[in-house]
Amino acid sequence: MDLRTMTQSLVTLAEDNMAFFSSQGPGETARRLSGVFAGIREQALGLEPALGRLLSVAHLFDLDAETPANGYRSLVHTARCCLAHLLHKSRYVASNRRSIFFRTSHNLAELEAYLAALTQLRALAYYAQRLLATNRPGGLFFEGDEGLITEFLREYVTLHKGCFYGRCLGFQFTPAIRPFLQTISIGLVSFGEHYKRNETGLGVTASSLFTSGRFAIDPELRGAEFERIIQNLDVHFWKAFWNITEIEVLSSLANMTSATVRVSRLLSLPPEAFEMPLTTDPKLTVTISPPVAHSGPGPVLVRLISYDLREGQDSEELSSLMKSEGPRSLDLRPRPQQAPRSQSLVVHIHGGGFVAQTSRSHEPYLKSWAQELGVPILSIDYSLAPEAPFPRALEECFYAYCWAVKHCALLGSTGERICLAGDSAGGNLCFTVSLRAAAYGVRVPDGIMAAYPATMLQSTASPSRLLSLMDPLLPLSVLTKCVSAYAGGETEDHSDSDQKALGMMGLVRRDTALLFRDLRVGASSWLHSFLDLSGHKSHANSVPTAEPMRRSVSEAALAQPEGPLGTDSLKSLTLHDLSLKGSSDTSDTPELSLSAETLGPSTPSDVNFLVGPEDAPEAKARDELSTKDQGCGARAAFPEGFHPRRSSQGATRMPLCSSPIVKNPFMSPLLASDSMLQSLPPVHIVACALDPMLDDSVMFARRLRGLGKPVSLRVVEDLPHGFLSLAALCRETRQAAAQCVECIRLIFALPAPPAAPRV
Repeated sequence: MDLRTMTQSLVTLAEDNMAFFSSQGPGETARRLSGVFAGIREQALGLEPALGRLLSVAHLFDLDAETPANGYRSLVHTARCCLAHLLHKSRYVASNRRSIFFRTSHNLAELEAYLAALTQLRALAYYAQRLLATNRPGGLFFEGDEGLITEFLREYVTLHKGCFYGRCLGFQFTPAIRPFLQTISIGLVSFGEHYKRNETGLGVTASSLFTSGRFAIDPELRGAEFERIIQNLDVHFWKAFWNITEIEVLSSLANMTSATVRVSRLLSLPPEAFEMPLTTDPKLTVTISPPVAHSGPGPVLVRLISYDLREGQDSEELSSLMKSEGPRSLDLRPRPQQAPRSQSLVVHIHGGGFVAQTSRSHEPYLKSWAQELGVPILSIDYSLAPEAPFPRALEECFYAYCWAVKHCALLGSTGERICLAGDSAGGNLCFTVSLRAAAYGVRVPDGIMAAYPATMLQSTASPSRLLSLMDPLLPLSVLTKCVSAYAGGETEDHSDSDQKALGMMGLVRRDTALLFRDLRVGASSWLHSFLDLSGHKSHANSVPTAEPMRRSVSEAALAQPEGPLGTDSLKSLTLHDLSLKGSSDTSDTPELSLSAETLGPSTPSDVNFLVGPEDAPEAKARDELSTKDQGCGARAAFPEGFHPRRSSQGATRMPLCSSPIVKNPFMSPLLASDSMLQSLPPVHIVACALDPMLDDSVMFARRLRGLGKPVSLRVVEDLPHGFLSLAALCRETRQAAAQCVECIRLIFALPAPPAAPRV
């Protein structure tokens, strides 16, 4: 169904439902249902022309006719998904509204949630139009002057986000992904509470875990809490949360479902300089020094994975480099005769926003790669930010890559073909390691496979990055914190000395023991709290009377009288109202009280992923944000009478300075000169259509194509950023992971595997 037909069908159904519920008397529920369908009609009619204009020019930003992908297309597709869901729900309501089994409250809550999402998507469409008018032809990144970029992004970050993290969570992705995202969101808000308890020294207990069960049953509350967490908690929280998969129990479970390999060993490369031959004259050499940035010389950890035991992999020289991991590093099975050395080698660099994860997190799909490709894989465990900011990770990855080239015989390979492979931040490091190898004059890899890489870390905006407003895995504030940490921005650390000694994963392990010890008491407390909610006395800054659990938070909130600080009015408050609420000395609303209690004050990082390098006094920023959605600059993108919903957190406090280091081509390879990019080997990129980083891949591929360099871009549909770590989740993620393997095959010129027999 084309966009115009879909919109007309939705408007017709909305008008029919609106007329029906308007005739049902003066009841509150009927009034709200009539109002929500009126809102759907208004937003759909306003959105359709904007999407049509974007779609009419989207083809101008594609890499080529065979690769129709860019942020404009992704934004239109996401809006179509929202319209399609509302069309389906409107049809359902029209068919069942007279039935005694019609669940009025449930359908009303879902319609209100998707109306909020549609309103925000309309705002994003207008922002995309502004980008379209400002950028040069074919350019996807914002290219206005710095003041204009700052103004644009100041406005963007104030948009309400919670509606995308509740009932609408993951609506744009394939249905098989949505249960996983719901689980992640519940775990995130629960972990957020536990993290704050650790900061205050309370620790994680079963009581606190089961108390957070309210987030599992109320999508609106979960969405609001999700928004507070991503806006307030620092990079140490995300490091701890993303590293949960490193816990022994979870890691073992993941490895039980992955391919079985003969070799999976953690190696420690000593910090010793060595010589590498120059490609132009192998008789000449260059010294490869160990990494020294920030913390001085130190070993580099790598993991060797091989499906078969190959020659050299059990040598004494390699065994002397082994680092003990406990029982996981031992293979007690009878070893068969050694296989000959492979002609190829994969050097892998993992993702994790430069701040989290190790090769252990990525080991399940790497084992599958080793089995399918039949080549050894060396995965680099580079040091992570914020403790080791740029260029430490680059130095370690380059050192490990050169070591692998020089000692490939120990790794079970002849080194005839070498591929650099990485995802996300690892893809960024693959490009920069190759650039550094070319700068040193040593051998560059024979090809690069980068999955959803980040190639532009400079503060700017693009149509695909507008999707960070709704992406549960790559929210805007998380991107800013990760890039700030990698660029060397200061980060807060409120943990005491004992917590620092334990480390975040030590805290998790410690608190897991406390969790199981307190399980019975916690379960009893949780059950009691849910059975006896109505008997609790209110706190001075809390809701006067608790609602029965049968009613959702949205029902309870919408039943409150309207007023300047009521929950209903939050949907239409001006930025001035929100700023007054956020800056008031006393919190008179339960929402603000909960935010302050749960999350505490937030101090942003010094480097902003999207905000430009203009600095301005905080008072001036508040004054600018307190006006209506009219006037010049970014707000001129909105038509008269349209007001998107604003974050209940008030004007987001984000610094207006940017580290110049993010313009370094070894940090943002998209900014590298033509001569530098000419030195890259063939590049194969696998991107996600709904990834905020999509435009990074498209523009990087376009630059390489313009220079005549061999490059391919494959774009998978309906999957989120990080699908490689979800490869075992569903058929769609397995197919996407298979495309990455196919790209590596092309680099190695390996034959395709035989087709599976049809049953």
